[in-house]
Amino acid sequence: MEIILREDIENLGTRGDVVKVAAGYARNFLLPKKLAVAANDSNRKIVEQERQSHLRKEAKQIGEAQELAKLVGAVTVTISRKAGENDQLFGSVTAADISDALTAQHYNVERRKISLEDPIRTLGEHKVTVRLHREVTAEVTVNVTREE
Repeated sequence: MEIILREDIENLGTRGDVVKVAAGYARNFLLPKKLAVAANDSNRKIVEQERQSHLRKEAKQIGEAQELAKLVGAVTVTISRKAGENDQLFGSVTAADISDALTAQHYNVERRKISLEDPIRTLGEHKVTVRLHREVTAEVTVNVTREE
């Protein structure tokens, strides 16, 4: 069955693509969730208009994310935690802690956009990547200090 995608779907295609999928997949998953529409001329025109408006909106979001990346890239966040003798933390610094510290400095960044492979467990300066948009990332310096 041929359908036109209305959203980007991993391992299938991007918005506006005409793809061929199994009839059951289209009928039971893609069409009811409004992720796709049947491939006919009227739907092609509608999806093309949606795609154009989405591209304009996406360009605006990328511009805003790039401006925020410049600001956030220059920020240093200091977080205090209790630590042992050999600079090991009692606990850890997580993405939520970094997000809260950024919010305290008036930068609203969701914790899901902060990518930490593992929580920070040592004192010192750490570079943390923040994904502000699919195509825009920034690095924030996190300074973990000993709590007095």
